[in-house]
Amino acid sequence: MSHNLKKAITEAWHAAWDKGDVSVFDQLTDENYRRKSAHSGGLFDLEAIKTEILGIRAAFPDLTTVVDHIVIDGDDRDCKAAVYWHSTGTFTEPLGDVPPTGTSVVTHGSNLLTFDAGRIILEEATWDPSALLADLGLKSLSSAFDQENESVSDNLDGRPTTEALKAFNRQFITGVTVVTAMDADGKPRGLAVNSYNSVSLEPPLVMVCVQKSSSTYASLFQASHMGINILGGGQRETLRTFASKGADKFADLDWHQGPNGSPLLDGSSASIEVEIKERFQAHTHTIFVGRVRSAEATDDDPIIYKAGQFFHSSDLTPLD
Repeated sequence: MSHNLKKAITEAWHAAWDKGDVSVFDQLTDENYRRKSAHSGGLFDLEAIKTEILGIRAAFPDLTTVVDHIVIDGDDRDCKAAVYWHSTGTFTEPLGDVPPTGTSVVTHGSNLLTFDAGRIILEEATWDPSALLADLGLKSLSSAFDQENESVSDNLDGRPTTEALKAFNRQFITGVTVVTAMDADGKPRGLAVNSYNSVSLEPPLVMVCVQKSSSTYASLFQASHMGINILGGGQRETLRTFASKGADKFADLDWHQGPNGSPLLDGSSASIEVEIKERFQAHTHTIFVGRVRSAEATDDDPIIYKAGQFFHSSDLTPLD
């Protein structure tokens, strides 16, 4: 009878993942069915799994799945079945808050199914959407998503309030950069960012942190390269432009392309072009890590930022 069970699992797998017919799972699962993810550790019901499958299929319309092997231990009604599979697809539509990259992926996983009276009561999966994004090179800082146990350390009174954290951040003095990229239509896009850091000189790596709600975020996410421009003291109007929500921020600016096509702003204190190597998901932001491919610098004093105000770095004179 195990042949019939293998056939039923395989047919349901293809109907759901390749065709989006998630109703097939209704005949295989118990009303108390739950799925446990090895990545998140959470338990999910059947409706949540159906929603997940449809969301992934929408993001990967050409998704195809191969069931490589099924191993059954026990009889067909009370047994455990291990399903090994791999899927291939192209990331052409958004997946949640992650913009499409147009890249193809092959992702692998295995699921352990526990049958009780002929129906699946528990599914333990080694794979979830975070694993799919990791296979695409779009990793998540998984520990940042953990549910924190509320505890008081020896040195802290507890978790700080949002306002307390903002007050801390305001006291940190930074430069001001404009991060730029070409969108899918070949138009320059950019936004003001002060969360820039050098990671290393050998190899030459840098990072920027960008909020997912930015209008430039999708263009930056799908780009292979980005420009990072440190604004000079004479670029106050440029700063205003990129801090705004204007439709075409480059309309009245002079700029040129780096060797790999990234927009670099004329008049900046310094500019680099970076090949994006990693995109780490971190709640409301994405951390972009890239390798510097070109650099240009002047002796012009940059703008600096502290406590909600911008200054000329040469004499700390507040900018009007």
